[in-house]
Amino acid sequence: MVAGLPLRESGVLKGHEGAVLAVRFNGDGNYCLSCGKDRTLRLWNPHRGIHVKTYKSHGREVRDVHVTPDNSKLVSCGGDRQIFYWDVSTGRVIRKFRGHDSEVNSVKFNEYASVVVSAGYDRSVRTWDCRSQSTEPIQIIDTFQDSVMSVCLTKSEIIAGSVDGTVRTFDIRVGRELVDDMKQPVNCISLSNDTNCLLASCLDSTLRLLDRSSGELLQEYKGHTCKSFKMDCCLTNTDAHVTSGSEDGFIFFWDLVDASVVMKFRAHASVVTSVSYHPKDSCMITSSVDGTVRVWKE
Repeated sequence: MVAGLPLRESGVLKGHEGAVLAVRFNGDGNYCLSCGKDRTLRLWNPHRGIHVKTYKSHGREVRDVHVTPDNSKLVSCGGDRQIFYWDVSTGRVIRKFRGHDSEVNSVKFNEYASVVVSAGYDRSVRTWDCRSQSTEPIQIIDTFQDSVMSVCLTKSEIIAGSVDGTVRTFDIRVGRELVDDMKQPVNCISLSNDTNCLLASCLDSTLRLLDRSSGELLQEYKGHTCKSFKMDCCLTNTDAHVTSGSEDGFIFFWDLVDASVVMKFRAHASVVTSVSYHPKDSCMITSSVDGTVRVWKE
């Protein structure tokens, strides 16, 4: 066993009908949100195994969800081309943002929860103002050549990964775009906790770690299978390890520096769609096409 890694299954969260496409911890790690093929979002206390609430309004599968830092609002997206902006406590849809021409893969709030950024199959990234009554995008970035699968935000940047093989960074303050070419379709991106590095999951079953300031490829991580599914990857909260799911139901942990596989284990009966690491503790949640969300602790 590897010290400090969450390798023990401490709970299974059941309730979704069909594949669970994403699971996300909230900002303090006390709750998590899942979404899936059954067109619902579910709020859980994963540490006690309790289902808190179900959110229903989407007309097609729900692909991604994100909650505000104060846990009062959430945003979701999916196959019905719309961005849903919800009140967490009442379960009411505050607004539906419309403008994407195709299915939407990824959504994120900015740190002030005033803006939502979404990415979709229509090759665009769109930003939406949560404070105005408008349902139209306030900005459209459409320099991509193919579907945009994943989006990350910093204080001043929108970073997005695309099937066209690029990770593009848009500096909102100066209006500049930086392009890093991975030469392979990108299906998920995530930032290191210090935001100095970017991890990109590519459809050649390779994770690639980039230095954000120089664009230099620092490391590649292999062993898992990622060829046809959108699968999350992330760094652990200490930035010491990289973790990702695999299409054969395994979870992999790699050493950040030397890229060795320090642990792999069968976590699910089918494709692992999502991994989310607790902000502070040695704890992780995973979701799968097998319909379950699983909680892992040290």
